[in-house]
Amino acid sequence: MKFEIKVATDTHLKYAEEVCKTIEQSAKLRGTGIAKRNINYIEQKIKSGNAVIALLKNTFIGFCYIETWEHGKYVANSGLIVAPNFRGYGLAKKIKSHVFNHARNKFPNAKIFGITTSLPVMKINSSLGYHPVTFSELPQDDAFWKSCRSCPNFDILTRNNRKICLCTGMLAPSKNQMEYNLTYLISEKKHS
Repeated sequence: MKFEIKVATDTHLKYAEEVCKTIEQSAKLRGTGIAKRNINYIEQKIKSGNAVIALLKNTFIGFCYIETWEHGKYVANSGLIVAPNFRGYGLAKKIKSHVFNHARNKFPNAKIFGITTSLPVMKINSSLGYHPVTFSELPQDDAFWKSCRSCPNFDILTRNNRKICLCTGMLAPSKNQMEYNLTYLISEKKHS
């Protein structure tokens, strides 16, 4: 399967409605928390250069976007979705890797994180070096938590004073940690 993953541009605005429907359908099927997004929100992510799209010729097959909080101190790769007919090919990991690199380049000093109830997404995040964290290590900005309002688990979050939910918070290694790890691995390889 020859698909293309790239930063979305205005030419991809025509896919916004399909992205929203795919996210909503996936949330219903999983029966767990996925915050609902509207077309205007997805279009804004595309227009600002904060989205990645996967296409097979002219067919939408996947999407993910970048969200920032606290003046770019925190960045999340959110809304990861793969069209149902294209699941099981490793596409989600490729999209997540692409959006992670895009976020790291666009916001080099930011803390990149994610919150999810999805075990496959947790596995992808772990493979990219993310590690589980408590919610106290995530943005404390009210705007961040407001984005969870459309999730069916929002009452759990609010009942627990934004400290516990069904989601798992995961933090990516910083750019410095990634460079250190790479240097360490190269050094170890030379000595073995």
